[in-house]
Amino acid sequence: MVNLFFSYSHKDEELRNELESHLALLKRQGVISSWHDRRITAGSDFDQTISSELESSQIILLLVSAHFLSSDYCYEKEMTHALEKHEDGSAVVIPVILHPCDWHSAPFGSLRATPTDGKAVSMHANQHEAFAIIAKDVREAAKLVPVQESKPSGTECRVDSIAQDPQGDRSSNLRIKRKFDDHERDEFLEDSYEYIARYFNGSLLELSTRNPHIKTRFKRLSETSFSAFIYDGGERVSECSIWYGGDGFGSRGIAYSQSGEIQRNSLNESISVVDDGYTLQLKPMGMQIFGDHRGSPLSQQGAAEYYWSIFVRPLQE
Repeated sequence: MVNLFFSYSHKDEELRNELESHLALLKRQGVISSWHDRRITAGSDFDQTISSELESSQIILLLVSAHFLSSDYCYEKEMTHALEKHEDGSAVVIPVILHPCDWHSAPFGSLRATPTDGKAVSMHANQHEAFAIIAKDVREAAKLVPVQESKPSGTECRVDSIAQDPQGDRSSNLRIKRKFDDHERDEFLEDSYEYIARYFNGSLLELSTRNPHIKTRFKRLSETSFSAFIYDGGERVSECSIWYGGDGFGSRGIAYSQSGEIQRNSLNESISVVDDGYTLQLKPMGMQIFGDHRGSPLSQQGAAEYYWSIFVRPLQE
């Protein structure tokens, strides 16, 4: 049985509980045993208990979100120790991306994340599908991670791999390039559009909440398009429409127009799907002359913020 450790922010506890439910079959089958800090009993030394459980684990799940990255304890203590164990081959660290965040530049950014391609759990239309992918990845990892074998009294314990690797030691640099097919690209494009739509809707609501003189409108025009409007003192000061698909410009990307009415033969910016051989990303054409986005692929959050920056700019000039 493999010991599994959850490293997470308590603000993400609800998602951790859901993930643990999806790992229940692995525990029933004796594949893993899991531990997290909510199992610390009253009177126990908090730091010492966590350190001991982390040290004895063979799979460490980093439940990644902005909350995780901002937590000093998660980042500086648990993650640092986890990566040390990953480097010396005594454990496997798996980043589990719960919410979109800037995790690629973190120390674990080169590790293979789950769900597939590091698409955040919260970005899946059906989160149970995301958790099922994670559970499958944990099952596969459990077949390969080091486990402690019992030795007769008087002999030294040594760590062997379930896969019986004759070398024992291995590199953590096992990431390889791959090709993404059209289905993956189209699915990523659709997911990215939905993320941008939610991003705009939430940002509009927050903008009007913070500024009483500002009113906003968000309107779904179709399954593949929406429009947004900002009014200052009742006067419309900014509008846009965003869409993907169709026969006009932007059919292979997500188009932005500074008009609230969609005109598919006219746009002011477009974002297309690209990849670096490891992950799918979004790249603007660079038709809007501000910032430094032309040569820099963006995450879904980065793309949404890029379009929002164009949209809200008239109120900031």
